[in-house]
Amino acid sequence: MPDVFADLVGQDEAVDTLRRAAASAAAVLRAAHEPAPDADDPDGDGPAADPGAGMTHAWIFTGPPGSGRSVAARAFAAALQCVHGTGCGECPGCHTTMTGTHADVRLVVPEGLSIGVSEMRALVLRAASTPSGGRWQIVIVEDADRLTEAAGNALLKAVEEPPPRTVFLLCAPSTHPDDVSVTIRSRCRVVPLRQPAAGAVAEVLVRRDGIAPDVAHWAAAAAQGHVGRARRLARDPEARQRRDAVLAVPRRLTGVGTALDAASALIEAAEAEAEASVAEADAAERAALQTALGAGGTGRGAAGAMRGAAGQLKDLEKRQKSRATRAQRDALDRALVDLAGFYRDALTMALRAPVAPVHTDTAAMAEAGAQKWAAEGALRRLEAVLECRTAIEANVKPRIAVEAMMLALWKG
Repeated sequence: MPDVFADLVGQDEAVDTLRRAAASAAAVLRAAHEPAPDADDPDGDGPAADPGAGMTHAWIFTGPPGSGRSVAARAFAAALQCVHGTGCGECPGCHTTMTGTHADVRLVVPEGLSIGVSEMRALVLRAASTPSGGRWQIVIVEDADRLTEAAGNALLKAVEEPPPRTVFLLCAPSTHPDDVSVTIRSRCRVVPLRQPAAGAVAEVLVRRDGIAPDVAHWAAAAAQGHVGRARRLARDPEARQRRDAVLAVPRRLTGVGTALDAASALIEAAEAEAEASVAEADAAERAALQTALGAGGTGRGAAGAMRGAAGQLKDLEKRQKSRATRAQRDALDRALVDLAGFYRDALTMALRAPVAPVHTDTAAMAEAGAQKWAAEGALRRLEAVLECRTAIEANVKPRIAVEAMMLALWKG
């Protein structure tokens, strides 16, 4: 297993910061276990590093989608649990953290549209316990911008008065008050991440995933620096087909009817992709709950248990519905990012900007659009796509937002 920070692409400055903090955290642990220098021997050896220098109990990893926020948080957690304090990637602490099996590392990945207060309170309570492995109790919250106000307040109390051996690692698009509350932000150290260059992403795909260089460079450019998206495009034919269908949209917009048809097709494709992504997990969860409640048993006791299980089954269905909604919106957002990339290409071509296109395989169509629309028309269309993304994030119904976008793209 390589160094835990090896998967963090193009983030050298952030990696240096996290390495120093991990070394300082290791010094804190050494200082806690070493006896203080004898009063008669003031020159006695102390810890190898300044305990606590560069280390704090709460961190926020910020950056655009694909910059590696959650990758950085998990790698830092592994470095904190590393027996050498370096993130060697070889020791049990590194290995179990990176594989998601470390007993003292809690990962919160919101499956629905938000992270609720009950979930956060339970997590904070667990985080207050003493580390079972003797190092750190770590909580990683992906998409911390989805915390409800009440959940944020519950987290704030823990961050304001943290247990001595607990570390909170939050991931969010930015430190804007719309993403992270000002009070939480003021108590955290921020690690900003940048969008990695397409060349750096392609190099990782070639070196680590064994993808052919030409495919890797195409996928990295099409994914706009998003490592996970680039890997899916390079490996998954269905992902490439979905992208091709999205990039065919501009050719289809010849009137009101075709615009509404294109909106329906985009929504239905996102729904189908989301349903496929959650179907297996939904079935497994339902089967596990029914088994736990005595499904298949015989006798009055088993029947009574199942009759009393209606509430638990309803709660499960509610969680699964929320997860499906989130999956649908994520799938739709990926499509909108691809569409925005096309109109960005048309805009840069209209302006004769010396930049490479995002979608090299539709460059001719983007050039034709640039000649037809000019820079102003391309910009209006790009803004329509970005406004659609913003509206959906603000909980506007996706169909309404997408239909409005398609009509705006047609009208120009």
